[in-house]
Formats: sequence, C-alpha cells, structure tokens
Amino acid sequence: MKRVSCSIVVDVPVAAVYEQWTQFEEFPRFMEGVESVRQLDDSTLQWVAEIGGRRKEWDAHITEQTPYEVIAWEGFGDSSNLGRVFFEPAGNDLRTTVDLTIDYETDSVVEAVGDAVGFVESRVCEDLERFKEFIESRPSPTGAWSGEVHEPSKGNR
Repeated sequence: MKRVSCSIVVDVPVAAVYEQWTQFEEFPRFMEGVESVRQLDDSTLQWVAEIGGRRKEWDAHITEQTPYEVIAWEGFGDSSNLGRVFFEPAGNDLRTTVDLTIDYETDSVVEAVGDAVGFVESRVCEDLERFKEFIESRPSPTGAWSGEVHEPSKGNR
C-alpha cells in the first residue's frame, strides 16, 4: 500500500472541527472528485467518487472513533484504503491541528502514474485545505455525532 499524510491548522476549536468532520455526507462539498458519501449506519459509509478518470464505489467501515480525538476507517470495494484522522488543540482552544493519513492501493496504470507524479498527495492535501476553508467560513458545524466506535483493525496505525 502507498501512504499519503497531510496536516493543517484550522482556526476553529477542536469540538467544532471534529463535529463537522463527522458529517460525512458533506464531504463532496470540499473533496474534489467525491460524488457522494452516504452514511448507512454509525460505522458504515458508502462512497462514490471519480479516481483516475474512473467512477468508483466502495464502502468504508469506521474501526475507531473517539469524540474530539480520532476517526479511523477501512475501505472495501473499488477502492481499498485505510485511514486515520487526528484532531488536537493547536496552542489554544481556538485552533485545531488536523492530521490525516491514508494508505491506499492503485489498481490501474492511470492511477499508478498519477501516484508517481504526486497527484494523490496533492489532491488529499488540497481537500484538507478546502475543509479548512469550509469549516472556517461557517458559524457552526452542519451537525455533530459524538458516539464512539472501537473495533479491532487490520491495518490502521
């Protein structure tokens, strides 16, 4: 698996940043290429996106979710991936560091070439920048979920 990691400081308190991130169905508003994310239950998401010029569909299962700290997942289907996002106060209660790591497989020549030239890392980091702009422009999150998920994972680190 390949790995991409990005980090950003958001000028919003950690609770609001985390609460917005839990609104998975809002992801297409700031993630390029993501057509839809549908939350099927507390720990299952159904994704549709364009990757490397191809439409892909996959499910992601949340394996760990600790409110205001971390969300981790495993993706299955057209796009195999693992990921983890951490939320930490950044220096004061008004700023938050968001650290995102995604492990993924490329499954076509186009995806492999895109990965080789840094396309995946660029897209993920730009999506994180768009998330920052999205949350900083709002008076409050579009919703919140503070439930917990703790399941053994095959590969999240």
